[in-house]
Amino acid sequence: MRQVLLLSLMVFPMFGQAPAVKPANPVAALKFPPLRQVEIPKPEVFRLPGGMKVYLLEDHELPLVRGVALIRTGGLFDPPDKAGLASIAGAVLRSGGTTTETGDQLDEQLEDVAASVESSVSDSMGTLSFSCLTENSNQVLKIFHDVLTSPEFRQDKVDLEKTQFRSSIARRNDSAPGIAMREFSDIVYGKDTPYGREVEYATVDAIQRADLVAFHKRYYFPANIMLAVYGDFSSAEMRRKLSELFAGWKVEQQPIPPLPSVTKAAVPGIYFAQKGDTTQTYFEVGLMGTTLRDKDFPALSVMADILGGGFNSRLLNHIRTQLGYAYAISADWGAEYAYPGLFTISGGTKSSTTVATLQAIRSDLDKIRTTPVTSEELQTSKDKVLNSFVFNFDRPSKTLNRMLTYDYYGYPPDFIFEYQKAVGATTAVDVLRVAQQHIDPAKLTYVAVGNAKDFGEPLTALNLPVKTIDLTIPEPKAPQAKMDAASLEKGRQLLNRALEAAGGAARFATVKDVTRTIDMTMNAMGGMKIRQINRKIGASEFRQDMEAPFGKQSVYFDGQSGWVATPQGAMPIPAPVAQQVRASLFRDWFSLLASDADPGRTVNYVGDQTVEISDKSGNRVRVKFDQATGLPESESYSQRGMGGTQQIEERLSDYREVNGIRVPFKLTILQGGQPFSEGVVEDVKFNTGLATAELAKKP
Repeated sequence: MRQVLLLSLMVFPMFGQAPAVKPANPVAALKFPPLRQVEIPKPEVFRLPGGMKVYLLEDHELPLVRGVALIRTGGLFDPPDKAGLASIAGAVLRSGGTTTETGDQLDEQLEDVAASVESSVSDSMGTLSFSCLTENSNQVLKIFHDVLTSPEFRQDKVDLEKTQFRSSIARRNDSAPGIAMREFSDIVYGKDTPYGREVEYATVDAIQRADLVAFHKRYYFPANIMLAVYGDFSSAEMRRKLSELFAGWKVEQQPIPPLPSVTKAAVPGIYFAQKGDTTQTYFEVGLMGTTLRDKDFPALSVMADILGGGFNSRLLNHIRTQLGYAYAISADWGAEYAYPGLFTISGGTKSSTTVATLQAIRSDLDKIRTTPVTSEELQTSKDKVLNSFVFNFDRPSKTLNRMLTYDYYGYPPDFIFEYQKAVGATTAVDVLRVAQQHIDPAKLTYVAVGNAKDFGEPLTALNLPVKTIDLTIPEPKAPQAKMDAASLEKGRQLLNRALEAAGGAARFATVKDVTRTIDMTMNAMGGMKIRQINRKIGASEFRQDMEAPFGKQSVYFDGQSGWVATPQGAMPIPAPVAQQVRASLFRDWFSLLASDADPGRTVNYVGDQTVEISDKSGNRVRVKFDQATGLPESESYSQRGMGGTQQIEERLSDYREVNGIRVPFKLTILQGGQPFSEGVVEDVKFNTGLATAELAKKP
């Protein structure tokens, strides 16, 4: 009977209606204690005898010791003709090693103990940091000290860093969003100011090792450095170690001047950069902002968040959700510590809706300047800031780094708490006031990067002046060596000595055609093997047949035109390829040594057993001769490729005699100072009776 009753109770809800019971709300019943006040750890602060200010903060949670030195310097101090100096110096400070050990040796030592020492220089600050296990702190602190006080700036690392800069310059127009951000910043700050100046090939080429040494001497001295060390150590013991380590470093320099002043130089309007390979328009809209210490910054940050700070923002709801013009769009009041930042609205849209999107942005800006924000918008934005406030203190290292940064830029140590209070006190009236005061529609700068032929309306429909941005990357100017009668005569003598050492002018004159077979190893392509057969008739008719893992390729050039054949078929020789072939023929071994007999060429001595050979077409190469043999040991020249303009050096060796002419049988090519390829000549033949019909025949 009991079993039947239980079954009935179990099936009852399936056949009848259960009594209505209002469910309890467990969330409403939850009670939370108030958040504890954030407690800021207090580091020990002192100065070393040389003047370096030190912060020490113990943290024994993990067996780690970390540290960072802030150096009062920055790229904003770079001379205009050497833009990029500070950044290159900051990198090579570490990679170039010290006076006793190379950067590669330091790498090995640090890798062996899972430690790191890193350096860099930004616009307004230099940093040198370290991280290690507690047990290795003595060793790593010694390396940190040596890098900070006695860097060597070895030439090979200077060359490598300059090569990487050149590569970055060559690629700077690859990304349309990157172009928009760069050009907006440069235009608003002023392209002729330290804040808007770009690093160019010419400025990188002008930077020499001596400049890096002078940079370190000027800025890296104890009184100009603040050091913070935190982690698993005894403060008393660490203070003793640092005092002993830096006891002998008492370099003095004049105080560093303030950063250059910022002037609002931008001419309002629309700036457009044509980029035909994009289907979207990327844009930046905004104007000069403020520093972090501006009294209106808390309200401005709330205003920018309401405008475009997240998925609930006005711009996203209007332009993405309602209009469907853009996938992502945002706004930011990007204040800086030491100089005014930028207020920006950033995003991208279909090419056809470019003008409509910019009009919608202007509409949202007008609205936030004329209508108070809602209480819900205000509270959501303020809560976002206030609820994330605790993450500023979730690690002692964050707290110490912030205190160090505030001290570096001259901010009060409680700045972040004052900012928190100001955000909490911000009202809708404040947001309206700062929007009206700091956003002047007549001063807005619009930068758009896209394909104008796909725009639904021309940019002139916005009723603003439209200016074109020139994205051309200036080529470096070739160094101009002194040229006079004496240098020309010495250049001629060196070249003629080389000609005689190689076999003499008379024997060279008998060469009508040349065939060379070369096995190349491409170091820059993982050691890929390529076989070349190069054939030449006279001074300007040339054919190259190449066998590579990806197939065969042939190039023919008769001095004016030609063709290129690949596994996909043949085509007329492209202009850039034709130019490369002309330059290669200009540098060819046999024509190069006979340059003195060519009235269209100039041979000029430039020093260090080196001559510069040039022609009226702009070709130029520097040839360095071996002092003992008189034969060429290297050729150096600039060559433009997909990665931009690169400095090439061809090293020549293993000379052998072929029909009375000494020819190099080994070729080592360096690109930007780094190994690129090696070639071994398998065979050289002269005067085999090559004919144009044979060379011009397509595969």
